[in-house]
Amino acid sequence: MLTLYDYLPSQNAYKVRVLLNHLDRPYKQKMISIFEGEGRAASFQKVSPTGTVPAIKTESGVTIAESNAILVYLATDTQYLSSDPLTRAKTMQWLFFEGETVQGGIATLRHWIQTGKDKNRTPDILQSKRQLSMKALQILNNELDQNSFLGGNQYSIADISNFAYVHLAEEANLPLSSFPAVERWIDRVKQQDRFLAQTYPYSRDPFSHREL
Repeated sequence: MLTLYDYLPSQNAYKVRVLLNHLDRPYKQKMISIFEGEGRAASFQKVSPTGTVPAIKTESGVTIAESNAILVYLATDTQYLSSDPLTRAKTMQWLFFEGETVQGGIATLRHWIQTGKDKNRTPDILQSKRQLSMKALQILNNELDQNSFLGGNQYSIADISNFAYVHLAEEANLPLSSFPAVERWIDRVKQQDRFLAQTYPYSRDPFSHREL
């Protein structure tokens, strides 16, 4: 059985749980206490070289880290990743966008605010993250004003990946109501078959205020 190395408040790990739920694929979880330093353990870094979650171990014992790489692996030969080269490339385009722009802006800003780390950042750094976050939301809004889903009209792992942090943008004090196409897309994602809504706040972890 597949093993998911997980940390419940991580939205990157949530992405993988969403896809596994869509696929109705059984798996077992191994929780990693990221803020207690378990990610820095040599044994875990053999699984995830960066010491981050999520990571998976396949039934054959091979490990894969990085959420978007895991999504590609799990979605191959399913409806969530097209076999058409052009459509697949568009999906990858939005996965790369998520990894750079959404992670660099919305995800980081939300993490700082929800764990109190924003108080340890300078106003200039916080403003730069907010500007990047607003840019990400505007780019997504432009795309989703033209298409039902990212890269076209078929729900895919591009949507799962971007949804994970974008739908919680207000937890980063970002005005989702200013991006109506994004709000409509969020509703469409939630209507997908076997959609997994359950997320977990950082407040459940008494160590989440620690710096990594």
